Amino acid sequence: MSKLVTIYGGSGFVGRYITRRMAKEGWRVRVAVRRPNEAIHVKPYGVPGQVEPVFCNIRDDNSVARVMQGADAVVNCVGVLNELGKNTFSTIHSEGAGRIARIASQQGVSSLVHISAIGADANGPSEYAKTKAAGEAAVLQSFPGAVILRPSVIFGNEDEFFNRFAGMTRLSPILPIAAGSTNFQPVFVDDVAKAAAKAALGEAAGGIYELGGPEVKSFRTLMAQMLEVIHRRRLILSLPRPAAWLVAFGFDMLQAASFQLIENKVLTRDQLRSLKADNVVSEGAKGFGELGINPMTLGSVLPDYLWKFRPSGQYDEMTKSARNLRNGA
Repeated sequence: MSKLVTIYGGSGFVGRYITRRMAKEGWRVRVAVRRPNEAIHVKPYGVPGQVEPVFCNIRDDNSVARVMQGADAVVNCVGVLNELGKNTFSTIHSEGAGRIARIASQQGVSSLVHISAIGADANGPSEYAKTKAAGEAAVLQSFPGAVILRPSVIFGNEDEFFNRFAGMTRLSPILPIAAGSTNFQPVFVDDVAKAAAKAALGEAAGGIYELGGPEVKSFRTLMAQMLEVIHRRRLILSLPRPAAWLVAFGFDMLQAASFQLIENKVLTRDQLRSLKADNVVSEGAKGFGELGINPMTLGSVLPDYLWKFRPSGQYDEMTKSARNLRNGA
């Protein structure tokens, strides 16, 4: 019988790519999610019955243990960028991660992969950074041989980074951003999935790996590159920190006043605190090199999915060529 991997959060942005890669390796994949009916898009990643979404609440021991039974490997992709209801940074990043690792150790799972984030730091500026660090500590305490992956900002077809800002260019001639000088090292989502799959297959030594792409660029430079890809001219406005704080505070208060019916998907105060520090691979850290992976560049991927934000969408190049022909006639 083929081996089994349980992937917590396996239908999300990063998780679906790991699910696809593990299915291609011939493993049975159990995708543990809160809403299995909304995760049926992962089923075609394998042959019938190979990939199955199942219900799991990572805040509950019994729920986590039930979907892990019989698993040879476990991958935890669950994370939040904004606290909503009971899904706080602490309950998901710290307690949830520790729970999965503890139960994996109790059940004798061979490999455990935990997706964290660059910037995880017990003394970090944000609750996001602090709880990510606490989660890593809890994982290593229960499962010392775990592989922890710390990616920088992740880009890819379903990302919430470039897609969000590209969408904003349709609404205004100004593109406002916060902390425009903060550096990032964007990493392609499938490169992160390759690393996670290698670790789940037992092809990577335990420890922490920081995953960044081949380019380090400031937030402002990334937005300029995005605008070039989508063929739009917009004024990139880097908000002063007091102005950015007022925006974040306002949207946080709107979320609170609406009893979280309106989620702050613009900018939270905690995200603003995270932007105080560069989001790049630390000097001397293990990374893609030790995993034998050559990460993709932004330029080789962004046009593949941001074309839909061009003025004429997929026909933009054709429209541009026709315009040039008319002008040359």
